[in-house]
Amino acid sequence: MDLELQPRTPWQTLAFFAALAAVKEKRAAFNTFFLAFLGGAFVGLAAAGASSAAYALAADPQNAAFGKLAAGALFGTALMLILFTGAELFTGNTLLIIGVLERRAKMRRLFVHGLLVYAGNFAGCAFTALLMNGSGLFENGSGAQVIKTAALKSSLPFSQAFILGLLANWLVCLAVWLSAALRDGAGKILACFFIINLFVVAGFEHSVANMYYLTAGLIAKHNPQWLEGAALEAQGLSLSWRAMAFKNLLPVTLGNLAGGGLLTAGALFFAHRDGSAPDPRKIS
Repeated sequence: MDLELQPRTPWQTLAFFAALAAVKEKRAAFNTFFLAFLGGAFVGLAAAGASSAAYALAADPQNAAFGKLAAGALFGTALMLILFTGAELFTGNTLLIIGVLERRAKMRRLFVHGLLVYAGNFAGCAFTALLMNGSGLFENGSGAQVIKTAALKSSLPFSQAFILGLLANWLVCLAVWLSAALRDGAGKILACFFIINLFVVAGFEHSVANMYYLTAGLIAKHNPQWLEGAALEAQGLSLSWRAMAFKNLLPVTLGNLAGGGLLTAGALFFAHRDGSAPDPRKIS
């Protein structure tokens, strides 16, 4: 194998994220926000395609079982686009805590960076949701399904939403870790495809994806025909901006932070810092 294509060792991957954190914490605010806007837009596009495929398959009872598989296969496109364009993703950036642990970055600066990325991701997802609402693609009956999906996500108990968010970003950050460790494009794509497919099929919760799903549902709710088709009252469901923020995005975001920052970045950092491993800062 070409030496340049050999995967990074775990210690080299730690060094990669530590160096990346040092670079990102100093990036200009506008650039950070705009790259995050693109990242959110890419997630929104992938989420729209995934939900459309799942809805179309669910229309035929014989194919309904393949709906989640199709959604999972398509949603991984978002992470591929983000990694190959250099866009920003809030959930994946929880790995940057490695920079703080390695004393290469400051927590305060990464916190500000994280807020900018979160806001940019939300703006990008909302932009995609607005485009989808105006595209006419919700007219085929999927508009009601978009509203129902958002309402279901907003009805999760706080603890359940937190745990589902933790599980989702544990996997997402492992996909980002593997993508950083693998140096060839095909390997990076496969890492994204299989791991993201796993988290979607399992039904875990991803805060940035939910920024699209929830916003799209709240926008679509203004169409009386789609709202009637969703039959929220008949199912004991409701949908509002308050429910979106406090019953889904808050617990899911906290879970994403724990899954990425503790179960992935923290766990891998401490697993390879037992004293017998070489110092990652000294590995090229």
